[in-house]
Parts: sequence; C-alpha cells; structure tokens
Amino acid sequence: MDQELEYQELTGTIETVIFKNEENGYTVLRLRADSGETVTVVGCFPFAAPGESMIASGEWMTHNVHGRQFKAEYAQRFLPSSGPAIYQFLAGGSVKGVGPATASLIVDRFGDKTLDVILNRPQELCEVRGISSAKAQQISKSFRQQAGLRMLMEFVCSFGLRPILALRAYKYYGDKALEQLRENPYLLCSTLIGATFREADTMALGLGMGGNSKNRIAAALLFELVHNTGNGHCFIPREKLAAVTAELIGVEAEEADECIDELIEEHHLRYEEIAGVKACYLPELYEAETNAAETFARMTKRHFKERLNTEKFLSRLEVQQRVSYDPDQRQAISMALDNQLMVLTGGPGTGKTTCIRAILAMFDELGLKTLLCAPTGRAAKRMTEVTGREAATVHRLLGAKFDEEGDRVVFTKKENDRLDCDVVILDECSMVDILLMDALLRALPPDARLILVGDADQLPSVGPGNVFSALIRSQVVATGTLSLIHRQGEGSHIIRNAHMIKDGAYPNFGENARDFFRLKRLQGASAVETITELCAVRLPNKMHIPPEEIQVLSPTRKGETGTVNLNKKLQEVLNPAAPEKKEKPFGDAIFREGDRVMQIRNNYDILWKNANNTEAGTGIYNGDMGVLRRIDPESETLTVDFDGHLATYGFDALTELEHAWAVTVHKAQGSEYRAVILALTGTSQQLMTRSVLYTAVTRAKELLILVGDDAVATRMIDNFRQARRYTALRVRLRALCGL
Repeated sequence: MDQELEYQELTGTIETVIFKNEENGYTVLRLRADSGETVTVVGCFPFAAPGESMIASGEWMTHNVHGRQFKAEYAQRFLPSSGPAIYQFLAGGSVKGVGPATASLIVDRFGDKTLDVILNRPQELCEVRGISSAKAQQISKSFRQQAGLRMLMEFVCSFGLRPILALRAYKYYGDKALEQLRENPYLLCSTLIGATFREADTMALGLGMGGNSKNRIAAALLFELVHNTGNGHCFIPREKLAAVTAELIGVEAEEADECIDELIEEHHLRYEEIAGVKACYLPELYEAETNAAETFARMTKRHFKERLNTEKFLSRLEVQQRVSYDPDQRQAISMALDNQLMVLTGGPGTGKTTCIRAILAMFDELGLKTLLCAPTGRAAKRMTEVTGREAATVHRLLGAKFDEEGDRVVFTKKENDRLDCDVVILDECSMVDILLMDALLRALPPDARLILVGDADQLPSVGPGNVFSALIRSQVVATGTLSLIHRQGEGSHIIRNAHMIKDGAYPNFGENARDFFRLKRLQGASAVETITELCAVRLPNKMHIPPEEIQVLSPTRKGETGTVNLNKKLQEVLNPAAPEKKEKPFGDAIFREGDRVMQIRNNYDILWKNANNTEAGTGIYNGDMGVLRRIDPESETLTVDFDGHLATYGFDALTELEHAWAVTVHKAQGSEYRAVILALTGTSQQLMTRSVLYTAVTRAKELLILVGDDAVATRMIDNFRQARRYTALRVRLRALCGL
C-alpha cells in the first residue's frame, strides 16, 4: 500500500491511440491533460479510444527513445458525453462497423444521446441512412462488449488488482464476468485467469465475504495443489493439504477437510489411498500419472524377437564407426532391440551417445522409422549434432499449440492422430515431467518402441513428478546402466571430478588442471568482478574462447552472484551502451541490441522465419537462447535470432525473455557449453545440493572454472538429501506388474 501512496494522478482526454495489443490490452496513447499539456501514457487500457476521459494513477518515467512518459498502474475511463467528443470516439474505429462517415451521420442524428441509443435502443440506428437492422445490432453488440469490459476493469481495479485480470476474466466469462466475480471472486485464481490466491482473497474480503466461506476454503485448497506442482509434487497427502490450507487462511483443519470431500464430489479434486497415503490430486495430474503407469506397465510386458545377430552387427559397426563397445554398452543395445520400453542411463563420458548411434544404425538395418526428441531446443540441437539425425523438442514433435481460447496447451498428436514411427528415442529424460511424458505416451503408436535416455544423478524435472528416476527405481523396466568412462579418456578432469561429486567424494579444488580450474573468491563482489573479467578479457585473450561460447551459471537468481545481478554486470562489459544500439527498458532490465537472451516459457504461437525468408514456422520454447538483433521503437517490436530462426516480439511480450549471459543451473540442464563459469557462493539450502553441483559441472565440454568458496562446494557435495516429491508412479507401476 505504501507504493500506491506514492503514485501521482493524471487527468485528461485521450487524443490518439498510438499502439494497442488486442490480446492483453497493453496500450500507448496521447492524453491531453487538464493542465493543457499533451503527454504519452502507457498501461493496460483495452479498447481505449479518442474522446474518452481518463483518470490515471502511476508514475513518470523517461524512455530512452520516446522521452518522458506516464506509466499508469490503474486508470478510470469515462465515455464522452458531448457530441464532438462522441464523434471523435466513434470515428476512431473503436466500435466495429462504424467509421468516420457513419459516425458523422449517427452523431448528427442523435447528438449527445448517441451512446445511449447504441447501448439501449439500437433499433433507432436504422433511422440513419445505410444502417440495416443487422448492422445496428452488430454496432450495439460491439459497444456493449466494450462497456461490459470497462465496468469489469473498474470493478477489478477498485480492489487494487491488475487490469490484465479483468481482460482474462472477460475473455472467459464474457458479459457474465462481473456477475460471476461478484458471486465468487475466487474464480480469479483459477488457472484460466491466473491471479494469485492473495489477489482473489483481497477482492472477496473486500466484498464482505466470510473468512470461512466454502468458496474461500475450496480456492485455497486448489491453490495449494497448483502451487505445489511447482515443487514437483503430483499430489499432497490429505492431512497435510488440510493443515497447510487451514494455516494459509486461518480456519480450522476440520473445515478444510470437509471441503476436500465436497471438491471430490464435484470432481475438482481426485482422491485415492495408495501405499497407505491418502493422496489428493488435481484431476489432470491424476489422469496423467495413472495413464502413464498403465502404459508403461503394458510396454514392459512386450518383447520383440527380431531376426538380427546383434554380436555380428555390432562387430561390423565397430569397424565402420571406429568404436569399441564395452559389455554394458552391448547389453544396453541388445535391450533396445528386445524390449518395447527401455531406459539408458549413465554419467558424462560413459558412452550414451555412442549407444544411441548404434541403436539408430540397428533400427535402420531393420527398416524401422525412428524419431529423436529432447525436452528443450538446445538439447534437441545437441542431439542432432551428435547423431547427424534431425531431432525435435517433444513439444514440436507432438504439435503443441494453444487452444482456441489461448489459455491451455494442447497437442495435435494424440490417441486419434498418433506419431508416424516405429521407435522414439527421448534424450535428457530426467527433465521430463509427468504431464509431458503422458502426452508423449498418448501419441505413441501401440507397438512402437520407446527408449528413454538420461542421467539419473542430474536434477529432476521442474514440473511435477520424477519420471526417469521412478522408472529406474521400479526395477520392472529394462535398464541399461553405463559406468565405464570413455569420453576424453581418463585425462578429463571435468569428467573425473563430476563422477567424484556424484559419488560424494571431494575433488582437489586446488589442483588447477587444463580443463578444471578453481579461483577462490570469498566475497560476492570479488567473485562478480572475476567472472566479468574472465568473460570479457581473460578467456577470449588467453585461451581464445570468445564470449559467445562462455556460459556463466549460478545456483540462484537472487543475491550478488545470482543470475539477475550477474547479467547486469556482464551486459556492461560484453554489450555496453552505444549510440548505434537501440534499447528498451523493461522492468528493472534494459534490453539492448546485441544482448544474449533466453525464452523462459513455451510459446507455441510465436512466428519465426529465417533470414532469407525461405523457411518459416511457429514456436519458441523454454530454454531457447538467442541474440537480440533489432529493436524497432516505431512498431514497438524487437527481433531475436534463435540459431537462425528470427522471432519478433511486441514490447508487451518481454515478460517471456530474460538476459542469458548468466543462467541458473536448472535452466542450463540439457545443454552443453564449450566453457562454463560457475559462481559458488552461499545461497538457500534448497539449492545447495550435490545434484545442482553435479548438473553444473557436467554442462562443460572443454573448460570449467569454479569462482567462489571451496567450502560451498564441499557443503553441496555433503547435501545429498533431495526434497521428497509426492508422486506414486513407481508404486503404481510395480503394482500393475504384480510386485
């Protein structure tokens, strides 16, 4: 509330709308202030039109290109009341079916009463030449939509909530949105609208709703389930769910428990007692976990008897590919031939890629069609590079897109339109959550093989579940485990130390080798200074590694050595401001031409094309890295080059991009870089784990430099305890297999 008290108020009339985004309401307009000054105002103003009056609350800011602007956090808008202002409003094209000529005729006929006629007596519009009964109804409908959204926005903003929530609510509930929210404000925190529980609770309590109302308790229960999917949980035990919900909103646990029964009856929550645990699931997670378990169980029972002498084939392949397969690799390759479902796991340098190449050659020999995929764009690109075969992201393979409402991801490949293949090989499987795995299984032909490749010691998926680990621990899935180190031989200190870390041993951090260095820095500021110098000067000049082949990693976003601060410092030295470089301030960051950026959420609809306009497509995915090539202030867009795919973003979509000279270890998973610099200073215990350190070390191909405190690395190695995830895939799978 303190921030709101600092807001300034600006009153005036809209003269011109410079830019508007129909999807989210982001608008840039010119306002003729009551003081007589004409100013630029930016904010969320759906359907804003010339002639409207406005009272905006916000703050002044200076844009490096457009100069002084007023950034409005909240605004009240009022329809024009005089004939000339109404004409300006209608002539600006704000109402479908009305242009300048028609606006002039309507205002000449009805004057100051024009808007009342359009809203309440549209049949009278037929008195105007050229307006039929159908067109009159169309004009009235368009205007009513604007009026309804305007009222809804004023209602939502009166509680200090974000205007975008009103836009989403109107998009889903239409003209009934205001009525629905008055009746149950907790609809705001559904996944369709995306408010936090606290925002919905603010509105509900402001409307005088009771602190122990059913709607409030139900919303809090569902909020806890949704929130905990971000912690990797597929379900929450009933007792715990009731207890944490009661604590969140200050009610009795018994009241929350009673509401759980009602949610089960209404099918908003799925309940099952499994392995002695009373599990409460969101319906989609229950369906995903049970379907995945049933499909995996069926696949474990299917075996093939192909007419291929594996030993003779591999002996011939060893000569062709100039490799030598160890016994574990030979066994894994045979498993891929014999089983419909197979897991291949191993640490760095143990020959997983060598096995994949052999498996591909084997299936080619048999005339089987194989598809390759990975969870992220960078992992798919790396798979393409090491196999010489085209690999796609899982989302692209499944034809991911937003539904017609634009609120939910759907896949075009599913039970009624399956993938055209005999085999799917999925790399970096530890990153795949239960929802994505379920989608892949539903799209897989019933007789197709599935080979899941990964490193069981890396971090689990960000999303719910721990699929890769569950399959291995179930002991019912054919699993090939590789342990003998091949890549770079015993001379690679990166690989040697990674395996030591995995096994809980301490590398000699003082033993600076040709590919593994430690630079001890006990203070955060000193560590940051060293990291920026390494990227800008020392590695490019002394080791001939250009900055674009260096990746800085940190366990955390926050703090002095977190990615947010590191990116600001790295931007200063790697892409400093210059007169020829355009910039776009956004939040606390400045996006500048030449910046390295990362897409931070899947966007299935964004268009891309190559530089020659010979290829085009849709979809940029979470973790994709690119370079910001162009900022166009006039069209309010910027263009990012993702490995030759040029994607254009509106300024309002910058929430999807982050600077990426430094990224978190979680974001780097599935990628490899020529040189990695890891910032090692203290952060939250949850991030100071062995798996985080191991994952970071294994991202480096040629060079790894640890900058920070040896004691931090030691504590991470000692912290092997992984946060427990509530998921029953392993239990279900074993039960279905009779164990």
